[in-house]
Amino acid sequence: MATKEDIRPLYSEIQGYLSQAPDTNEKTQVLRDKNLWEHYNQTINELNMVTGENYDRFKVEPQRSQLGLYLYPTTYRGKIGGLISRLHGKYFSDEPVPFSGMPTTVINQSQTQNQSIQMLLEINDLLHEKLSKAESGSKEKTFLEKIKGSLSSIKNVSEFVLLLITTAKSMGITIDQLIALFNK
Repeated sequence: MATKEDIRPLYSEIQGYLSQAPDTNEKTQVLRDKNLWEHYNQTINELNMVTGENYDRFKVEPQRSQLGLYLYPTTYRGKIGGLISRLHGKYFSDEPVPFSGMPTTVINQSQTQNQSIQMLLEINDLLHEKLSKAESGSKEKTFLEKIKGSLSSIKNVSEFVLLLITTAKSMGITIDQLIALFNK
């Protein structure tokens, strides 16, 4: 019987096929690139050899029309997803479920996190610049110092806006004064 480590490269490759498969929400009605299904089906042949089992039921068979061979994205994604789930259950059940976050979801979450980090870095730079220009002991300087001190607890834009407004309100800074402070 094949071990988890024998299967892992193929398991990862199959997950890669799913992550790059056209989304079923896209305007792509059919897939016509035979390389998509040929590479995937070759990987199943290799999986059959490595495991000594038969996973042919997960192969995709293109349809034929006057325009040539084609495959529906839902069929392609469904077969790949089914195979990944089967392999996970048999060889990788002690690891996180691959569909707890589909590859595109993971990528989107990572991009969102990177954008949030970038935003916080830019805000930090802006606060540093404003602090260097604010008069020592002024209400504005105290406000900026409080905001900068709380920045590490901010997770998103709405939390930052809420921090700005509540801190300004607690210090008696009006919206007009807040606008003027950041427009300087």
